[in-house]
Amino acid sequence: MNIKVDSRKVKKGDTFIAIKYNNDGHNYIEDAIKNGAEKIVCEKGLYSVETLVVKDTHEYLVNYLKEKYYDEIKDLKLIGITGTNGKTTTCYLIWQMLNKLGIKSAYIGTIGFYIEEKVKDLNNTTPDILDMYEMLLECRKNNCEYVVLEASSHALCQNRLKGLQFDYAVFTNLTQDHLDYHNTMENYAKCKQILFNMIKKEGKAIVNIDSEYKDYFIIDSNDTITYGLNDSDYKISNITINKENTIFNVNDNKYETKLVGKYNVYNVTICIIFMELLSLDNIICELEAPKGRMEKIKYNDNMIVIDYAHTPDAVENVLNTIKELNYENIYTIIGCGGNRDKNKRKIMGKISTQLSNYVIFTSDNPRDENPMDIIQNMVENVDTNNYEIIENRETAIIRGIQLMKKSDILLVLGKGHEEYQIIGNKKYDFSDEKIIYKYI
Repeated sequence: MNIKVDSRKVKKGDTFIAIKYNNDGHNYIEDAIKNGAEKIVCEKGLYSVETLVVKDTHEYLVNYLKEKYYDEIKDLKLIGITGTNGKTTTCYLIWQMLNKLGIKSAYIGTIGFYIEEKVKDLNNTTPDILDMYEMLLECRKNNCEYVVLEASSHALCQNRLKGLQFDYAVFTNLTQDHLDYHNTMENYAKCKQILFNMIKKEGKAIVNIDSEYKDYFIIDSNDTITYGLNDSDYKISNITINKENTIFNVNDNKYETKLVGKYNVYNVTICIIFMELLSLDNIICELEAPKGRMEKIKYNDNMIVIDYAHTPDAVENVLNTIKELNYENIYTIIGCGGNRDKNKRKIMGKISTQLSNYVIFTSDNPRDENPMDIIQNMVENVDTNNYEIIENRETAIIRGIQLMKKSDILLVLGKGHEEYQIIGNKKYDFSDEKIIYKYI
């Protein structure tokens, strides 16, 4: 593909389109020309190479891609999943199930781009439309039948998926997150709702009936399937949570999953819906969680769990699940990301101290903020003394491991699969998992 929106990727003969994303592409036009761009598409200016001035460069890009490449990808079956929590796990489970049953499929989301195995890491949960087309063309070239992708609220609001049509759209849940960007829960819901206006005429919507925001996603023009604990097309009941598995019913059928917790029952139920819609064999009990999602590491008579939980609802779900498993003590290591929704910090601090025996507050991805300022935001609402503050995340993890005695559990929350820590505008190598294995 000889069009680029990143001046650093431009090669001789390319067309550079100046898109206004986080950075205004117009500021990088001269860099693109130096790198060999022979044509510029922009909203203003005249340059030393062929220049096309358009009203909206993003709209131009969307239309260009659709006109030139959509015919090549239109036969791919797209499954889009949106929601605050559960997107990655649900996408990964569906991708895994389809491939295990011989239906070649791809996954695009938080933990990367996968076909049969990981192709590459991604900078965003949902890439921009140009990267998306390049990946979809690669899926087609590799004879994929389905593509399961995470649709983030930011991407939907920024039209990063504009022009694509989905065979299935799934809504998992909506809880507080990203209010630094959306300001209100209604705005947040409306951004996610966009996916449900992108469903093909013969496609289906799959909606969590238990969410208080469900009405945003049950749209009259769609063929909607509902699931949840309340009366729905796929009604969940009789949940039993054990240390190694979870057993539950959907309608009149009993299922067992290796994934632990009530919230994972919702994720697995979406797989069950696809299993029935596509007339697949039942391999629910074989499916594994993705890396960094309730990832268990045995340590002497104790357990260490790494999880990506970084919202109030996700932290509460994980801790309530662990409380049901009767460990002697629950130790939790937690922080919050910088340059993100500040309102959720004190909520997460309160939840973690209420539901754990002991908490170590530490640094997550501080970005441009002072890590100690973030931690102080987290503890401002805490009225117990069952916590300590260790800013250095590696030191905090080692301290957490040292606290465990027998039949205890240590939760290391917030970063999950990530293999970096963002300090300022730089990424440094850092993996919770590697730190744990190095110590134990």
